[in-house]
Amino acid sequence: MGGHVVIAPDKFKGSLTAAEAAEAISAGLKRGDSTLRTVHCPVADGGDGTLGTVLAAGFERVPVYAKGPTGQVVQTAYARSGKTAVVEMAEICGLQRLPGGEPAPMTASSHGLGAVVAQALEHGCRDIIIGVGGSASTDGGAGFLVALGATVCDQDGVPLPAGTPVGNAAHLDLTGLHPEIASAAFTLASDVDNPLYGPLGAASVYAPQKGANGDQVTELDRGLQRWADIVERETKGDFRTAPGAGAAGGVGFAALAVLRAQMQPGIEVIADRIELDRHLQGARAVVTGEGSLDRQSLRGKAAIGVCRRACAHGVPTIAVAGVSALTRAEVEEAGFAGVYALSDLEPDRARSMSHAAELLTEVGERLARALIAP
Repeated sequence: MGGHVVIAPDKFKGSLTAAEAAEAISAGLKRGDSTLRTVHCPVADGGDGTLGTVLAAGFERVPVYAKGPTGQVVQTAYARSGKTAVVEMAEICGLQRLPGGEPAPMTASSHGLGAVVAQALEHGCRDIIIGVGGSASTDGGAGFLVALGATVCDQDGVPLPAGTPVGNAAHLDLTGLHPEIASAAFTLASDVDNPLYGPLGAASVYAPQKGANGDQVTELDRGLQRWADIVERETKGDFRTAPGAGAAGGVGFAALAVLRAQMQPGIEVIADRIELDRHLQGARAVVTGEGSLDRQSLRGKAAIGVCRRACAHGVPTIAVAGVSALTRAEVEEAGFAGVYALSDLEPDRARSMSHAAELLTEVGERLARALIAP
């Protein structure tokens, strides 16, 4: 039987990058059938790992410096292809950049993200994709805007230093905004559809994951409400309840209101940029996967996004996960031809994570035999 196998996994969080997972699955497939041709298309959904995914697809790595979430300067990068730039918030000023992993729910800033976007604009990029998963901050995107030339002041007109809670803001001045913003298009790669504040907002839903206690969540939520009023006064637009305004602690709100960014599911943005559809043409099967498959995955995580694309091409999709909580009915409803869980081979979670590469290779070998079978 002809045709190649497309290998398009997301990262296995805590174990393997998407590219490493693809490598391990491919090794197993070829061990099971040396005649199989594989095409590696590691994917991401806008969170951590997005940069690596587009670099694996041939984008150029552009090294830059910017501030991490608590103000320390970090060496980071964005990815570039022609006039398109992919900027990953997690890599610049996300949770993974907190010094010593120490949460800073009230003072973490999105400044570094804006600084890298500004550098991409200065380098001539005009199609800017911003992956906003894994953020450490709940600053309403104030730091992000300051790095792009905006001025945020307190009630006395004194500019607020980075790391000041957004609730202290009283004025926003956009006259100094980067001049190239007007000629650029911005896409937010995010699966989050939360509003800016309220019970389903950025603080209530996500700040506890960033280390905020109950009182801090309340304070952050009130601060975001005041910030929404300030931004509306300056922009003459109200984006506080727009789907995705609550993404990345309110960076979504700032990008929608000030940059007029478009929200798009992360996997769709990345699948387009790595030309997944082109690789699916003529394929006999697709292998996708991620660390955990559950009901939340069905809302549009990477594996589901890959499966939808493959189904449109009539290509069967097999998912591989560290653990799968999907019922047989959910597997069928999602469109998967089958799901393999590493936990079936190694029930011990710690061992499964530390030996993920070998286990994925073993699953790949089994898959190859299944593909050979009539």
